[in-house]
Amino acid sequence: MLEQGYAEKVPTNEPTPKQGKVWYIPHHGVHHPTKVKLRVVFDCGCTYKGTSLNSQLLQGPDFTNMLIGVLLRFREEPIAVMADINAMFHQVRVPHKHVNFLRFLWWPNGDATTEPEEYRMCVHLFGAVSSPSCSNYALRRTAEDNALQYSPDVLSTVKTNFYVDDCLKSTVTEEDAVKLIHGLTSLCKKGGFHLQKWVTNSQNVFALIPINIRAVGLENMDLDRDQLPVERALGMQWCVQGDTFSFRTAVQERPHTRRGILSVVSSLYDPLGFLSPFIIPAKLLLQELCRMNFKWDEPVPSAVSRHWSEWLSELQHMSGFKVERCIKP
Repeated sequence: MLEQGYAEKVPTNEPTPKQGKVWYIPHHGVHHPTKVKLRVVFDCGCTYKGTSLNSQLLQGPDFTNMLIGVLLRFREEPIAVMADINAMFHQVRVPHKHVNFLRFLWWPNGDATTEPEEYRMCVHLFGAVSSPSCSNYALRRTAEDNALQYSPDVLSTVKTNFYVDDCLKSTVTEEDAVKLIHGLTSLCKKGGFHLQKWVTNSQNVFALIPINIRAVGLENMDLDRDQLPVERALGMQWCVQGDTFSFRTAVQERPHTRRGILSVVSSLYDPLGFLSPFIIPAKLLLQELCRMNFKWDEPVPSAVSRHWSEWLSELQHMSGFKVERCIKP
């Protein structure tokens, strides 16, 4: 973060800020089980003397598109492309007069045997309630400021096909997709946003994507021999090769209680409701247990337990259920 200019050491010769004009934020690292890198998360909700940074920040207008809307637009046309912005929040700088509200402590060179020193963030950070609004505004403003240089399709993509830092777009032809990728990458770059991890269901389009901005693991893919992988599209499993949505049904074993049943049902991610006919009976089972006033960790009756076991056995078959991404035949 220091090398990339996202944070800086507080200069020793800088005047001490006035009382009430400085704030220190605790932070911790978060490991994603499927990713190698560590994400630093600042606890902006941590309170001191009854207040926190988040309680003092204005959240700002909500510029985030609806997740369901982005997914539905992703299904419109036969050629699909997907990418995301690298460290989106960190590409938007905070005014210098506000950086002292984003101070934190860290050891020089990561050596925990030394005294910690004062640092501060220079960019919007993960954990602040204002970051999504500020970052989304910066992205949209980039499109507005350069509107005369790019096609209406590129501009509308920025406004309607992004969910925070994820871009999901479908086009009629491969030529349209290639033009969109080049135009969108160029436009975002003007605002300091780096679009990366491009993936598409078209091998012809994929062959024209520069290697350095392809999705991780696909940089040196042999298009004549290798199969396109399964990618996550806003949490959904997108089988790129077959251009279908599939569903993960590997759930952990849970006790036959209200809490256990709710845990399993809630673990099925289905924002577009494809699995509703299958999930609703399990929800009705939970509803019945609520009517019977069963406690959260109380074992359910044998009849309910039997129905639940039957439902779980049928759940395994969901791994073979697929839905065409494109709604057009």
